[in-house]
Amino acid sequence: MELLDVTLREGEQRAGRSYTVDEKVTVAETLSALGVSYVQLGFPVADDGTGAACDRLSIDAKATGIARVLERDVDAAAASGVDVIELFAPTSDRQREQLLDVGRRELRDRIGDAVSHAAETGCELHFTAMDGFRSDPDFLSTLYADLADAVSYVSIADTVGARTPAGVSDFLADLSAGVNRSRLGVHFHDDLGVATANALAAARHGVGKVDVSVAGVGERAGNTPLEEFVVAAVTGQTNLAVDVSFERLLPSARSIVEALGETVPAGKPLLGESAFEHESGLHTAAMLDDPSTFEPFDPARFGGERRLLFGAATGRGAAERLLERAGAEPTSDQVDALLDALASRGELPLAEALSVARDLDWSESPDVETEE
Repeated sequence: MELLDVTLREGEQRAGRSYTVDEKVTVAETLSALGVSYVQLGFPVADDGTGAACDRLSIDAKATGIARVLERDVDAAAASGVDVIELFAPTSDRQREQLLDVGRRELRDRIGDAVSHAAETGCELHFTAMDGFRSDPDFLSTLYADLADAVSYVSIADTVGARTPAGVSDFLADLSAGVNRSRLGVHFHDDLGVATANALAAARHGVGKVDVSVAGVGERAGNTPLEEFVVAAVTGQTNLAVDVSFERLLPSARSIVEALGETVPAGKPLLGESAFEHESGLHTAAMLDDPSTFEPFDPARFGGERRLLFGAATGRGAAERLLERAGAEPTSDQVDALLDALASRGELPLAEALSVARDLDWSESPDVETEE
């Protein structure tokens, strides 16, 4: 499974947002080190710094730029120095008629002419079917046949974020048997909150490329979050091979969020401050013995860190485990004393909670070992 990161291009499509060349270079280098196959730098014809970033980049990932099916867009993309030109055009009847006012035959001709022109640049070529998931599957199958010899991937975009996993599966199943699924890509928006689920559904149909974005950064409700897709793909039931450095995943995503001045809510999956925090008495008591009791995976696998918190919500079971770790054989009075001490200090991480347990007055328990 190849990943194309669209953070920089999609992020700049939001109102009032733009990224500097320094920011683009930093993000592209971080994504390449992570193992992402493609980094979409921007829309070169809009003079958004793509060329300046390409001049400074020396990365393993392939730099991509988007282009409408127009010669001037193709020429601008080639001149910017990107490795990949990703052409796009609206393929649904609604968008084709509203945006271009052309018929299907004329659209195919325009796309074919633009691809032929782009082929002369020597760049790798991709094509994205804008509003593809609301297009006629038979028309997309025909378009794929037109392009199969000229482009590496034909991507299908859920441009308005209207699809759910069932619809994605049905649509991909309706494509012609002649469409090579491994040369399809998908691009989802998160307007319904199911972009990651949609990407996983597409992966089960064998698509070869998924567009992702760090923390889901993108226009409107954003895109398929890079970190969510990778973790779900390798720990869930889809069981995909995603060739990125797992231990770098969350640290890289956090550094990109910081570099771009983006923020994430505390409860955001994987990246939020509270994503791996546990304080409930039932949870912490069990997790002191076996963390997998309340975790779907070890956060450390992806560069994350669990935080067990102890305070007013700590239960007797967790207090007993803390005392045992501190070297005591807990009595009821000691448990009460520890609970009172924890409640008075607010939320403490495990190391500090153990320190509180060790500092209790154990004068009535002379055989207790107070050091690890």
